[in-house]
Amino acid sequence: MRCVIARFPFELTKNGVLETMKGVRPEPVTGDFVIIGRREYPAMQVGAVITRQDRRDFSAHEVVRAMTRLGFTCRTRPAATDGPVQQASALLGTSTTV
Repeated sequence: MRCVIARFPFELTKNGVLETMKGVRPEPVTGDFVIIGRREYPAMQVGAVITRQDRRDFSAHEVVRAMTRLGFTCRTRPAATDGPVQQASALLGTSTTV
């Protein structure tokens, strides 16, 4: 399937992406991610590996859109939220360990 990432057209297939990502160790996920096999890869890492471009050249949204069209599951990891005790401690400028 033809996908455009960073204004460049790529002919991507699901099997091609699986083969390219084989043996690649996933980086820690903090935002958008793609599930490839049983692993969760950050969208920017997937884009950099399959396009061989610098991560500054494309957005995570472009990669998520392309991977979704290929049939991969894409999600967004929500930011960790502090509990009420941690929020109050932050406002007071003190640290607490619960």
